[in-house]
Amino acid sequence: RAVRMIGAMLDITERRRVEDALRSSRQLLDATEELIAVGGWEWDVATQAMTWTDGTYNIHDLDPTALPPGSPEHIPRSLACYDPGDRSRVEEAFWKCAEAGEAYDLECGFTTVRGRRLCVRTMGRAIRENGRVVKVLGNIQDITEQKRAEVEKEKLQAQLQQAQKMEAVGRLAGGVAHDFNNMLGIIIGHADMLLEEMGPDQPFHADLAEIRKAGERSADLTRQLLAFARKQTVAPKVIDLNECVEGMRLMLRRLIGEDIDMDWIPGKQVWSVRIDPAQILQVLANLCVNARDAIADVGKVTIETENIVFDEEYCKENAGSVPGEYVLMTVSDNGCGMNSEALSHLFEPFYTTKEMGKGTGLGLATVYGVVMQNNGLIHVDSKPGQGTTFKIYLPRHRDNQAPKPDQVASQTTARGHETILLVEDEPAILRMTAMMLERGGYCVLPAATPGEAMRLAREHAGEIHLLMADVVMPEMNGRDLAKTILGRYPHMKCLFMSGYPADVIARHGVLDKGVNFIEKPFSKSNLIGKVRTVLDRD
Repeated sequence: RAVRMIGAMLDITERRRVEDALRSSRQLLDATEELIAVGGWEWDVATQAMTWTDGTYNIHDLDPTALPPGSPEHIPRSLACYDPGDRSRVEEAFWKCAEAGEAYDLECGFTTVRGRRLCVRTMGRAIRENGRVVKVLGNIQDITEQKRAEVEKEKLQAQLQQAQKMEAVGRLAGGVAHDFNNMLGIIIGHADMLLEEMGPDQPFHADLAEIRKAGERSADLTRQLLAFARKQTVAPKVIDLNECVEGMRLMLRRLIGEDIDMDWIPGKQVWSVRIDPAQILQVLANLCVNARDAIADVGKVTIETENIVFDEEYCKENAGSVPGEYVLMTVSDNGCGMNSEALSHLFEPFYTTKEMGKGTGLGLATVYGVVMQNNGLIHVDSKPGQGTTFKIYLPRHRDNQAPKPDQVASQTTARGHETILLVEDEPAILRMTAMMLERGGYCVLPAATPGEAMRLAREHAGEIHLLMADVVMPEMNGRDLAKTILGRYPHMKCLFMSGYPADVIARHGVLDKGVNFIEKPFSKSNLIGKVRTVLDRD
């Protein structure tokens, strides 16, 4: 029977502290590995035993119990995950490190045992004792998201550079537009008045007609530049895109020629969009002309519409996209297509793949400007020999009110009799516009400055029926001048004119709803028609 008990007490406080510290360090290591998607490993040269941390198992999508520490299967199982082109590089680098102590650092393609595609960074370095390699320590890191972010960053930088380049050209276009439009207005206006004075059989009639045509073509060129710069003066309306395209089909068919088939596939119940119908014509005309030029002989151009919704997931994968509801207009052809070099410069102004004299290089720049001006998106898909597809996404217009019919009267040449106070700071434009109005039957009070206009308004004994003023002038802008004179002539109508780009005009409130505006350069018939419309409006 037991007669005594013998025991001992041992102070294990330090051991417990070390164990707790070790456990805490291990937890910290595991958490860090999981956070940065990295795993570590150790290779013992003498025993050829391989040990992995939990992070390494996780990257391989392996259970730690599948390959216990020291298992000879670690290396072949890991090598099997690397892409074939990288596998031999990793294996060669590992054995060089184990035998000769050469460190390595490689980025490779990787597929886990569960089929996940990764990009990994694998590194190794040797541990020496007495000059000999006794161990190899290394790690493997999942850098898939990092690589995706780098690619996305490069793509965004390229988009930023392209946007900056286009913005620079846009500023240049906007800067020259005013003076250019004034000069073109003088050319077109005087040509109009001279043509009125001579019959078609007179010697210079044909020459004057050509001068006028050249002026109109130059004005169109300016409009294209401003459209590219997103500074075009527009009159947006809520429209049904199907009805708009339907109304343009005949003109577009004549534009592309009889040897090219045009297929129109309207979507069902497409949503309304808010855009200037003239801009839709600009876009379709430019795309159809490009499609025609890309087709060598006979071919086909297809125009389609449909409703489409971009969700958050789609926008994450497609840079530049914005979530929302859109109406998609697709224009595709089976022409020669484009290579990657042409695609990278596609929307740059004056860039063209056409022969000398067959294109200004502004067509697609205009399309781009129109789409951007209307908060839309544009995607292009093209390969040599496989045709080209343009996809234009226009935001859905949410206003449920039906669009009001255009209340602007058709242009007329009916003679007037009213008194017009004309204010223009460019002398040549002032003289020419006054002559046009006087030939239209109007009594004109010409003023070269806002101060002179206010003096004429004070001194004039009768009624002033219309103030026609330039928007941007020294001393005072046209809108402020109108407010001043309306105090004396409360029933006076106002018509503003300008050759400046839309962003400059908008700052003066002239593009607000209900404000009458005529864009320079204008012809005599356009001017007389617009003046009559404004005077006859209630």
